[in-house]
Formats: sequence, structure tokens, C-alpha cells
Amino acid sequence: MILIAVFGYLWWQGQIKRLAVFTQETREELKKCSWPSWVELRGSTFLIITSVLMLGAFIFVVSQILQYVFIH
Repeated sequence: MILIAVFGYLWWQGQIKRLAVFTQETREELKKCSWPSWVELRGSTFLIITSVLMLGAFIFVVSQILQYVFIH
């Protein structure tokens, strides 16, 4: 019952219509976007994963060196 009341209030305020317009405009804008091909997507994903692993390894090594220097 509360859900119906909330929906009715939003309808009365015009929020439902604004949401529908926003959704339609968003779909139109997304049609204008250029999406990567599957090969480009795989390549980008591989590059990001490799970069994150390299950065993680670098931080780990530096952390170990600093720990050794300041604790020993």
C-alpha cells in the first residue's frame, strides 16, 4: 500500500515522466558512443591487469626493503 502511495505521489509531482525522459535521452546518447571491439577490450583488460600486478609487486618490494631498513 505504501509503495502505491509513493508511486502516486511521484507521478503527481512529475518525477516518473522526468525519469522516462532521462532514460530515453540516455539511450540516445549511448547509441552515439563508439564501443571497443572484442579484441580491443581483451587487449585493454590484459594491459590493466598486467599494470596492476606490476604496481603491486613494486609496492611489495619497496615495502619489504623499507621494513628491513627500519626494523633491522
